[in-house]
Amino acid sequence: MRKLSDRKKKWIERTAKNDRSYKLFLYNRLFMFLLSVLLQLIGYALLLLAFAYDSSFGFFVQVTVGVLAVVFVLRIINKNERASSKLSWIIIILIFPVFGVPMYLMNGSGRPTRRMKKRITQAKAENEKRLGKTLVPTQTTRRNAITHYIAKSGNYPAFYDGEVTYYKAGEEVFPVMIEELEKAEKFILVEYFIIAHGKMWEQVLKRLLEKASQGVQVRIIYDDFGCMVTLPPRYDEYLESLSPNIKCLAFNTVVPLFAVRMNNRDHRKMLVIDGKVAFTGGVNLADEYIGEKRRFGYWKDSAVKITGNAVRSFAQSFFYIWNAFRKDKEDVCEFVAPVREGEDKAGLIIQPYDDCPLDNISVGETVYVDTIDRAEKYVWIFTPYLILDDYMRASLCQASLRGVDVRIVTPAIPDKKTVYRLTRANYEILLKAGVKIYEYTPGFIHSKSMVCDDDCAVVGTINLDYRSLYHHFENAVYFSGCDAVNEVKRDCEETFAVSKLCTLENVKRGVVGRLIDSVLRVFETLM
Repeated sequence: MRKLSDRKKKWIERTAKNDRSYKLFLYNRLFMFLLSVLLQLIGYALLLLAFAYDSSFGFFVQVTVGVLAVVFVLRIINKNERASSKLSWIIIILIFPVFGVPMYLMNGSGRPTRRMKKRITQAKAENEKRLGKTLVPTQTTRRNAITHYIAKSGNYPAFYDGEVTYYKAGEEVFPVMIEELEKAEKFILVEYFIIAHGKMWEQVLKRLLEKASQGVQVRIIYDDFGCMVTLPPRYDEYLESLSPNIKCLAFNTVVPLFAVRMNNRDHRKMLVIDGKVAFTGGVNLADEYIGEKRRFGYWKDSAVKITGNAVRSFAQSFFYIWNAFRKDKEDVCEFVAPVREGEDKAGLIIQPYDDCPLDNISVGETVYVDTIDRAEKYVWIFTPYLILDDYMRASLCQASLRGVDVRIVTPAIPDKKTVYRLTRANYEILLKAGVKIYEYTPGFIHSKSMVCDDDCAVVGTINLDYRSLYHHFENAVYFSGCDAVNEVKRDCEETFAVSKLCTLENVKRGVVGRLIDSVLRVFETLM
């Protein structure tokens, strides 16, 4: 249990509540971080320019920068990556070599720092060694190609017992989360990209404190960058000071430096209770996700509740992050029980999985693309952002051209205008191939889900954009053979009814607009 002075605790409490006098501080924290990074980049550029224009060193510096640019371009050409991504980086580096090389190192290499990679690799290996044979379910029947891929790439097996419950809105899943928290007897695992003070977090924290006072072990992970303007610094220490049974990790603590690791964020969202029930989806612990705060119109999100043996995969995923960055490691076996024998349900598959930027394998994208490629009747998708590479774009177009009903729902009211413009820049080529694109007119759709052929669905945290697919730590659940698949489909049908169907006529842009889109698409891997 960490100790904080009463004065410090009071200050953190007031800051977390976004009191008017402290709200400016939170935004100043973001401003100072961005300003510091910008000044470092400007200083780097001015230093090089000073040398470049110095008669003694100018020629040498120009040749050196040019050689470095060529070296990095050759490296990119020979990498096993998407052609569209490689082309974007080649253009950036050749046109802006002074900025292009460091930006590629930070955003394009697809790798966090070696230290982060080493820590997580060791934590995974140690956890898997401890878990041993309990990682493998008692039966391995009913696997299809994608479940086999998920099991092999991430060591997350498919399970055939338990239940999946789908929630089409944050305000629907929230009371169920509270109800399950009140039942906790052993442990609670909380991992979210964003935690913000308000009704939702107050209610969750109240239950966490109550349960901690009863001896329940509480472990919390939040992304420090994601919470930069919602939580004060040292909030993890504040939470730990409230109870000896609460431990907290602020993932990838923000530092005002041009650091590669700051690009890899924990975008995952999960709540695990006693190894019996788990929640995931797009819902963060903030009031806009449950309709208590209006941002960009109505904020639509989705979530699932998982029960049965599949819950153990969430705990497994949680603790490879936890044990990688906490000095006081946890014994994962205390939170991941052996597979419980039970009656398997005919046709049911539940397979939680995660995706991380360490292994150069985009599990999230592969699951999406495989589902699209196998579709025979329809594939319907919710995503807040639609920034596609050639691989994903081709799969969507080919599916539509072979007669599959491909539909995508994006927001009508954007949260980021530049990203929204890039999203709409992808419309024309998809529409020409027959893909139907809807814009959710009531507001902002934050759901990340896919349903296919009344057979299977995916719900999780993974957006259809480069950052989510390649830079972030993410998680999702693939499920098949259960009523929840039909619930996702029903939600799609209801959402289509209140959304605007886009046409080629209302998305076409003039010469200037196309030029702007072309320039922005060069930088889409940075967004």
